[in-house]
Amino acid sequence: MALNRLMEFCSSAPTAMSSLTKSMCWELVSIKKDRLNGIGAAFYRKPTSNECYEARRRQQPPMCSDDDDANAAWYIRLNSCMHRVPTVPSERGARWPVEWPRRARTPPYWLNAAQAGVYGKPEPEDFTVDYEHWRRVVDRSYLNGLGIDWSRVRNVMDMRAAYGGFAAALREKKVWVMNVVNVDAADTLPIIFERGLFGIYHDWCESFSTYPRTYDLLHADHLFSKIKERCAVLPVVVEVDRIVRPGGGIIVRDEAGAVGEVEKLLRSLHWDVRLTFSKNDEGVLYAEKSDWRPELIEEPS
Repeated sequence: MALNRLMEFCSSAPTAMSSLTKSMCWELVSIKKDRLNGIGAAFYRKPTSNECYEARRRQQPPMCSDDDDANAAWYIRLNSCMHRVPTVPSERGARWPVEWPRRARTPPYWLNAAQAGVYGKPEPEDFTVDYEHWRRVVDRSYLNGLGIDWSRVRNVMDMRAAYGGFAAALREKKVWVMNVVNVDAADTLPIIFERGLFGIYHDWCESFSTYPRTYDLLHADHLFSKIKERCAVLPVVVEVDRIVRPGGGIIVRDEAGAVGEVEKLLRSLHWDVRLTFSKNDEGVLYAEKSDWRPELIEEPS
């Protein structure tokens, strides 16, 4: 009986899938089966206009309401509705971004000059100023001034990315950068994606899912002074110690007090603090993780 039900499900699944994708106006481009293992694969294409949506006899799945935010992604309940294809030329998704690598340094066309960006300037200007800032910092300081052996750096994490300017400034290096947009900050992840970069949302008051890899270098720009407003710094530094491989490092740019607190915690974990610098209540720290691990002491029986 169980085998019959399984066979019935397997035979009906493709039909159900075809009915659903057709009702969603997705076009079946190709479907093929692997000759060796018999596994099939289908390729569907989402529509580029709203014509099919408007011509449907049955509005199932329904279209989302106009006030539903298509970009909301953090702790948002899934709804079984579809968003319309953007048609306004200035709307995000209405046209393709510029080609790589120019897209990494070019403000997205949909940024609004009438709105203030992360740092208070009009969004397109804010984007450009941020990129130029990180390009100067990377070229003048990070690549040569901190003592980082970049030949040993493969994957990097920007723990508090804004527009992804730090990652964009590293685009000519042979590194992979994960941009982390903090959940209590402005939602700039769409901008990071538009630049052709990687990114993710995260709350640093919670653990970070790194499976199955560790990181060679972390970058924390004014992260710890912001974290202190919501949770303790100690667990975050311990999380840093977990994420970074032995021999890997972290760059911290923050208020001098926050940098000092992080330095003490890293030293307690036997990190090698290679450089500290402070000026006008702003500090920079670079430290590398050692091979040290706490010793397990057996309790007397």
